[in-house]
Order: sequence, then structure tokens, then C-alpha cells
Amino acid sequence: QLQASGGGLVQAGGSLRLSCAASGRTFNNYTIGWFRQAPGKERQFVAGIGWTDGSTYYLSSVKGRFTISRDNAKMMAYLQMNSLKPEDTAVYYCAAQRLRGVGVSSSAYDYWGQGTQVTVSS
Repeated sequence: QLQASGGGLVQAGGSLRLSCAASGRTFNNYTIGWFRQAPGKERQFVAGIGWTDGSTYYLSSVKGRFTISRDNAKMMAYLQMNSLKPEDTAVYYCAAQRLRGVGVSSSAYDYWGQGTQVTVSS
């Protein structure tokens, strides 16, 4: 199971840190991804971190502003979001992928947490 938390309301330019808590599985062997879905839009890949070498991959529009990390000992993953923009407003989801590499499609992920709302006001 995955549990996402840390969302909230923040002004543009502000920061939030999302957390994803895993339980019940060998967390170390899963790629973790963060996705987001804005109203009326499809779910979008935001960032991912592999389990073999910790390689990371980001949506181009968040690169340099967002940082994904993981703590295997605590079975936690994080998404640090800085310099937030109104267009970052969405429900954010964490997901786990069994295959190696960092998938950018939601269909590559096997397990999903519930979403956490992030709202950035202008």
C-alpha cells in the first residue's frame, strides 16, 4: 500500500514537500513515481526515481524546481516542490513500478496511493 500526504494550499513561489509512505512490500525493489492530475486533464508523470541506482527523471516543466528522493530504510519517498506555480495545481499521486527503469506512463505502475491535493494560488 502507498499513502501520499503533504498537499495543501500555497501561494505562487512557495514550497511543499509531499511524502509517500509504503507498507507491506519490498519497497527497495520498486521504482517510485509521482503523477498529477488537474481537473479535466489526463494524469501526468511528474517525477520518478529508480530502485537500482536511484536514477531520477522529471517532467521538463518541473525540472530544477522539484526534487524526488527516497529513503528505503523508512520505506518513504518524497517530492520536494519549490517555486510552485498556479499551473502545478493538481491532485498528486505516488505510484510504484516493479520493472526496472523509470516509467513515464501511468500504465507502467502497479500500485497507487490515494491522491493529495496541491493548490497554488496566484
